[in-house]
Amino acid sequence: MAGYLTTHVLDTARGVPAKGLKIELFRIDGDARTALKTLVTNDDGRTDEQILPADQFATGTYELVFHAGAYLDASGTPPEDPRFLDVIPIRFGMSEASHYHVPLLLSPFGYSTYRGS
Repeated sequence: MAGYLTTHVLDTARGVPAKGLKIELFRIDGDARTALKTLVTNDDGRTDEQILPADQFATGTYELVFHAGAYLDASGTPPEDPRFLDVIPIRFGMSEASHYHVPLLLSPFGYSTYRGS
């Protein structure tokens, strides 16, 4: 089985998929942080392509950076200065060639993630 990486972002405060949220993927090697890809979520809160498809997959440590503040601003969430949540980094390891799904459940004052399927 080939490995790959996906995500799904849900706006739990509004009860809708988080459309238009920018996501960056980085590979972490010790102190080095290498940018690999930038994507934006679609109408379903997912990316149109796999974040890390099978032909680019490698085990190791990665970081997804979710630009929540810009999404919350665009969605009409009342502004704060500064926002409680702005940029949300999630660092995780992929130790085997399988499907890694790292969803984000987002609200203006909290978030959660897990290894999904």
